[in-house]
This record gives sequence, C-alpha cells and structure tokens, in this order.
Amino acid sequence: MVAVYNKELLSWYLITLKLRETLKNSETEETPDHQHEQKLQIPSDSLQVMVNAEQSRSPANPQESEWMISIKEKLERASSDDVAGSWSKICIYRIPHFLRDQGLGEDKAYVPQVVSIGPYHRGKRRLLLMERHKWRALHIMLKRMRQSIKLYIEAIQELEERARGCYEGPLSLTSNEFVEMLLLDGCFILEFFRGYTEGFEILGYERNDPIFAMRGMMYSIRRDMMMIENQIPLFVLENIISLQLGDPNQKSVVADLAIIFFDPLSPIDEPLTARQMTKLKSSLHKNSVPFHPLSDQSGLHCLDVFRRSLLRKGPEAVPRHWFRKWSRGNLMADQRRTQLIHCVTDLKESGIKFKKRKTDRFWDIKFKNGVLHIPRLLVHDGTKSLFLNLVAFEQSHLNCTNDITAYVVFMDNLIDSAQDVNYLHYCGIIEHWLGNDAEVADMFNHLCQEVVFDINDSYLSKVSEEVNRYYNHRWNAWRASLKHRYFYNPWAVISFLAAVFLLLLTAGQTFYSVFSYYKPPH
Repeated sequence: MVAVYNKELLSWYLITLKLRETLKNSETEETPDHQHEQKLQIPSDSLQVMVNAEQSRSPANPQESEWMISIKEKLERASSDDVAGSWSKICIYRIPHFLRDQGLGEDKAYVPQVVSIGPYHRGKRRLLLMERHKWRALHIMLKRMRQSIKLYIEAIQELEERARGCYEGPLSLTSNEFVEMLLLDGCFILEFFRGYTEGFEILGYERNDPIFAMRGMMYSIRRDMMMIENQIPLFVLENIISLQLGDPNQKSVVADLAIIFFDPLSPIDEPLTARQMTKLKSSLHKNSVPFHPLSDQSGLHCLDVFRRSLLRKGPEAVPRHWFRKWSRGNLMADQRRTQLIHCVTDLKESGIKFKKRKTDRFWDIKFKNGVLHIPRLLVHDGTKSLFLNLVAFEQSHLNCTNDITAYVVFMDNLIDSAQDVNYLHYCGIIEHWLGNDAEVADMFNHLCQEVVFDINDSYLSKVSEEVNRYYNHRWNAWRASLKHRYFYNPWAVISFLAAVFLLLLTAGQTFYSVFSYYKPPH
C-alpha cells in the first residue's frame, strides 16, 4: 500500500488507475483476483513521472524560499528608504526614546495636552475636541477674506510632496487627509498669531469665545505649539498667509507673528519693547517693509523660528557634520565627562564671584577677573517644556548649532542644590515662579539626562576653561578662605585687625624681653 499525502499527486494517481482499468477491460478479461491486484499496484514509470512533475512545480525547501523572498522584500524596502537626499529634508522629528523614557515625567513636556498640530498626534481622543474649533477658524477666515476653499486646497496640494519630506518616518495619512490636515492646522495657527497681535474681535471672533480669546486656554495652546512633534513646515504657513494678504512677498510676516505670539514663553525677563512690537505689527499691513530679526535666515517651523530669535546675534558656531556628531572621541554621553564647571558652592569657595549681566541674551555668559557675569534668567511653568524641546531639536537636527544645549548643560553644572539656586537668586541671576528653589534645581538636574553633548563644540568651552583655571589656582582658594572666615562683615574685620595688633604687641614684648636678657642696661 502506498500512502499519498499530496492532494494533487493523489488526483493523478486515481486518474491513472481509472485509465488503466479501462484499458484492461477493453483488451482482455482478467481474473478478479489479478484485477484487484493490478488496481493496488502503482506503475513505476507513471509514479516517477508524477514525482518529477511535483518536484519541478514545488521547491525542495518551501520554508527557505519564503525566507529568501522576505529578505528580498526587506532589501527593496531599504532601497526605497535610502533615496538620495531624503534624510536631509527632515526637520520635524519624533522625540527619541532615550530622551522620552526617563521616568521623570518629561513625557508630558513632549506630548500636546490640548491641540495637535501635524500628523504625529492627529486623531488622539483627548485632542479631538479642538478639531471642531479648527473648522470654525477656517470658516471664519474664509468668510472674513471672502475667498474660496478651493484656492487654498489647490495651493496646499502643490506643497504636499515637499511637506511630507519634512516628517520623520512614513505617514499613514492619504493624500486628501494630509492636505486637509495642513490646511486646518495652518489656518488655526495663523488665526492665533493674528488674533494675538491684532485682536480676536477684529478678526470676527466673539469677546467670550471659549478658544479664540485672551483666556487661560491661550497658555496651554501656546505651550503645545512649541513642541517638536507638534509642528508643520513654515513654508506652508507662509503660503497660506500670502493667499490671505494677496501678496507673495509677505511670507516673512509669519516669523514676525511667531516671535510675538511665543514671546511670553521666553526665558528672558524683559519682553519685547514697545518699539519692536510696533515694527512687527506694522509689517502685517500691505506695502510695508517686513521686519524681523531673522530676515537673513530661513526658518524650518515655529520652534526653529523661536529658537533663532532667542539666539539672535548669537555665537556663529559651525554646523555639525555627521562624523563629528557621532565621533566617540568628541561626544560625551557619560555624565562624568560632561562636567564643564563646578557648582556655585564650590566656585564661591575658590573666590569666584557671581554678578548679573545686563543684556537681553540669556545665553551670553562672560568671565573676567574672577567674576562670572550671567544674564538674568526667568524660570516659569513653561521653561522646562521649552528647554526640553529645544534640546531635543538640537539633538535631532544635524544642521544647527548646540547653543541651547550648551547653555542648559552649563547651568546644570552650576546648580546642584537649592542653595545654589538661592545664591543665584540673591545675585539677581535667576528669577523663578515655581514653588521653591528645590524645584528649580531639580528641573536643571533633569534637563540633560542622556543628552549627547560635545564639550569641545560648545561656545562656552572657553569660559569654562577660564573658570576652571581660576578654580584650580591654590592662591585664589586660600585668599577666598581667608576672606570668608575673617572678612565676611565689618565686625569680623575689626576683630581680625585687633588680633593682629595684639599679636604684634606680644611679639614686640617678647623681643624686648629677650633683648634685655642678653644685653642688660648698664
């Protein structure tokens, strides 16, 4: 008996038996026993032909074939991903897991809580409430401008491919969904920008509007718009504003509006002056010369524009290159090697003084003659989220400097405890609206965990070297110790001088006693 496991082979076998039986009956009449025996036999030549045909149709190892096919598919996918120039277009990144998964509550600083901008957080349940207000903003804008929605859709469709290239990783949105998302989010952002500058009532919103009004919701929306995962390309906003104003030369107005809108998040204690605000607002009118501090630069998105405005007239560092960015000789992820300087308490003991520097550039730190001049820094509820997203952007984007990261690392080194924050507050360097000094110290100590930082590629490296050189000089430490112990107030100085005077008197008395012993008076 032959056991046949293949269904196709069994079919061929039954057909062969049927044909053989028909041929036998037509030729000669055989005995029943012999006929039964012939039915059970399988012709060797027919079986061999069927086996060869089966082997030719199916490979020797089906599992290996499927494995090879999957490998080829993966290689084809990698080939499509490795398109020349595709990576250089990315400017809106997802937060790396090594920055997000720290277990310290930083995830809330990266994830929007009120409104989603862009595709990364689109469709999340807690953010769906704001979608109806996006449609309402689009409706009011079209009604105010007396324009057709078709005009904007056609303009955004032309930018779809370029806009998709700005995002990291493949997006699941269809072409229509992606264009709809860019139009809704872009108009929503611009309505907030213009309403904050010109007035929401002038744009057609009610005074008691739940969203588009100067209320508490404004702060949450502004904070969400500053997150790196919550961005749309700046050129999309520029094209929409050009259609609204009817002038393609007014694209730079978006940068002006962004600087005004995000100014309350700035860590600088001084807001924009009235003169700056007037110039920025005047740029919204037709036939006006656009004004903004980034006129000679191109922004990528709102976060990048605000970062550039914070670093205006900043240090011109050379953009990092790939081999420099990932060179293990230069980059330090090890916390033992990211120590630029010692903490405030240690520096005080070595005689270094701290003074507030009068400037609107919070990063502009100088060291001269034993005095560390640090600009005033305002720390509020949004400072942590702002710094975390700025650092994450600098960690992700290749063609930008690491100036914000360098400043945050420098301040992290300075501040180790609440006592350090208290002394900097006493010197007028740090002003904070948090609960206590310990919260400020905890914030700075957690800002740069797992951050890859190049010490040699920092604009503060020279300042750090000068501070460390002064700190390591023994005479400075001895002089500081003497001053700390004996000259910390006027009464201590008087006591020290009196002690020295008594010591001199005692020494003089001893000298004359010994002198009179060896040379008694005649």
